[in-house]
Amino acid sequence: MNFTNSLAKWYLQNKRDLPWRNTQNPYFIWLSEIMLQQTRVAQGMPYFFAFTTTFPTVFDLANASEEQVLKLWQGLGYYSRARNLHKTAQKVAFEMNGVFPKSYVELLKLKGIGEYTAAAIASFSYNEAVPVVDGNVFRVLSRYFDIETDIAIASTKKEFSELAFELMDKNNPGLFNQAIMEFGALQCVPKSPNCLSCVLNSGCLALQKKKVNLLPVKSKKLKVRNRYFNYFVFLDEQENTIIQKRSEKGIWHNLYEFPLIETERVEDFEFISKQIQEQLFIENDIISMSELNVIPQIHKLSHQHLHIKFWKVTVKGNIDIGIDYEALLQFPFPIVIYNFVEKSKNSFKN
Repeated sequence: MNFTNSLAKWYLQNKRDLPWRNTQNPYFIWLSEIMLQQTRVAQGMPYFFAFTTTFPTVFDLANASEEQVLKLWQGLGYYSRARNLHKTAQKVAFEMNGVFPKSYVELLKLKGIGEYTAAAIASFSYNEAVPVVDGNVFRVLSRYFDIETDIAIASTKKEFSELAFELMDKNNPGLFNQAIMEFGALQCVPKSPNCLSCVLNSGCLALQKKKVNLLPVKSKKLKVRNRYFNYFVFLDEQENTIIQKRSEKGIWHNLYEFPLIETERVEDFEFISKQIQEQLFIENDIISMSELNVIPQIHKLSHQHLHIKFWKVTVKGNIDIGIDYEALLQFPFPIVIYNFVEKSKNSFKN
């Protein structure tokens, strides 16, 4: 078919030289696919090299501690990916002798591997004819074939999967999957694509109907939730501080943070100082408290906007479980807290 042949030819001429494309090793392909979920290639590339250097085999990753994995993942976001990555590595290493399942259906049984990732591994590593469907694929197919089905609806994926399977070269499914994803990433981009230079422009229905910027159809996301975090940097007479592990489910699970009070809105010094007197974070008497950032820092997640303030609290004596600045840097933090710690060494001095 002209669509498939043109796509493959374009890919072979224009594809980026990415390290996970130079191998059929399912471990490396799996790592790359997990890392690139919700992440741009440029951002994910350094993490891929860091992981494959530190953990060159699935056994190395399986034998690491969760904190080691989270620390190396720090800054990549969506930390549940890292926790699932670690658990799946342990299952493959310890229960499967380090051998990844060789089919789409069996890959789906592994934690953290959904339909898209399973299809990618199965087609790239084992040449199984199963289509990948991600945002790039939705965009290319919806525009070329003028499909107006809402891609925010779960059932839509089946429609696009069936179409992709029909178009796929069954003898080389990995090439087709790589090609259509790369085409969406480089050529058929979300905003203002250069349709004049597109190899598929003669058959693209969206271009003919002047609907390129209207497709794919996607209903609006749910309203973003605003949350207000007040972090307390306690400092004793030895310049030691304390941190805690986020054990509850939700954002940043099993990462570390400073003692926290979450409020309903941005609160002033008087309100916060009263709150901290009522909390039993530590037994030491408070000497002074000050704002380290008067204007809250806004950290945007996909479904939440966090309004973050840091407060410096100096206390008498020594904190029983206090740690110094250098030790602090070794823990896995959400990137917004790690960046604060890294840039605020002087703030840790009384």
